[in-house]
Amino acid sequence: MANDAGAVFDVVILGGGSGGYACALRAAELGMRVVLIEKGKLGGTCLHNGCIPTKALLHAGEVADQTRESEQFGVKSTFDGIDIAAVHAYKDGVISRLFKGLTGLIKSRNITVVEGAGKLVSPTAVEVNGQRYEGRHVVLATGSVPKSLPGLEIDGNRVINSDHALVLDRVPQSAVVLGGGVIGVEFASAWKSFGVDVTIVEALPHLVALEDEASSKLLERAFRRRGIKFELGARFAGVEYTDAGVKVSLENGKQIEAELLLVAVGRGPVSAGLGYEEAGVAMDRGYVLVDEYCATDVPTISAVGDLIPTLQLAHVGFGEGILVAERIAGLNPVPIDYAGVPRVTYCDPEVASVGLTEAQAVERYGSDKLATISYSLGGNGKSQILKTTGQVKVVSVKDGPVVGIHMVGARMGELTSEAQLIYNWEALPAEVAQLIHPHPTQSEALGEAHLALAGKPLHVHD
Repeated sequence: MANDAGAVFDVVILGGGSGGYACALRAAELGMRVVLIEKGKLGGTCLHNGCIPTKALLHAGEVADQTRESEQFGVKSTFDGIDIAAVHAYKDGVISRLFKGLTGLIKSRNITVVEGAGKLVSPTAVEVNGQRYEGRHVVLATGSVPKSLPGLEIDGNRVINSDHALVLDRVPQSAVVLGGGVIGVEFASAWKSFGVDVTIVEALPHLVALEDEASSKLLERAFRRRGIKFELGARFAGVEYTDAGVKVSLENGKQIEAELLLVAVGRGPVSAGLGYEEAGVAMDRGYVLVDEYCATDVPTISAVGDLIPTLQLAHVGFGEGILVAERIAGLNPVPIDYAGVPRVTYCDPEVASVGLTEAQAVERYGSDKLATISYSLGGNGKSQILKTTGQVKVVSVKDGPVVGIHMVGARMGELTSEAQLIYNWEALPAEVAQLIHPHPTQSEALGEAHLALAGKPLHVHD
């Protein structure tokens, strides 16, 4: 990296995760001079401590389950256990290849990369390693870290967070997962596939409570079949060490003993001590506040990714980074409709959605203005081949567009690309029903649901 300190850049980006590097790539593509500052590795949480490693663990767990269950498909095999060191080698290999590709891509765009912990020192400057980097515009993209609860100390051994779980050098015999959101259910799913006795503790009434309630209930039913235990509507009271691990106490009086406790209660923004408030940036509970274009109330400063109170998803960070780069370049981009962003929880079965839940749609339109259909994967040939269960649920306005699609089952995340087109282009059920889906595929389930909503059901039982 050339020493460009002292030069004036078009964009100074603090943070090289999904939002930061996407902004850097698009800004450079648009002819801007960009400096990207990152204290860790390019790619941030998603590549190194989030999306990619967790999905690698989940796939390893899927292979383990398929090996155990192979005789269902007429294939004889023997499951000899989990070699966790080899699992990590596989996971780290995926990360390494993607990291190498990303660094090469950044280099090819002539983006200046500065390694070190940066701090905002003015509305147009970031200081790192004693050097000051000035820009016409500054983009804050410092991301997030795992949260805990007040008084709950994470020791990295018996009480761990997701960062620790990703590098755990053993397969625990048992675990309590505190939190039934995306992170919690994904680790619970992977660990169960590895042979761990798992119990999820969730204070809210359902797992993945932000999803449509029907999806949550289907996931809970599937987890029961898999032997994943959970306590819903149960608030955490405390944890103490035992000879064998930990004892977790709930406010309802129940106690659960396990080898370790995974704290998966969400992620909080990284903003403390970075000079944001001193530069005049409006904050709320550590989050940077922005408008629909990801602009702060300081004209020269924008913010993207987990640092702002939008969906904490890597692909949202990509979209926000691109949005900011295009706005700075004067291209007048369209703001992001966050309801139209695909959401996927990669447990087994997967939970995927785009648009409004039925409850949200009722609140917005009124129950008498809606039509819904739930198509069981039991009628889908490819799902039967895969031996998966679940459903596709579609919510639409009567005589109007589809406003929500909610799916549960193996590989449902792959269907969100079509689902987001249906939602974002405000398609009518009858318009989707005209499309012919390939057979046998799981995408037919989307087609079947829309056929039924259009009043001409095919493989749907009354």
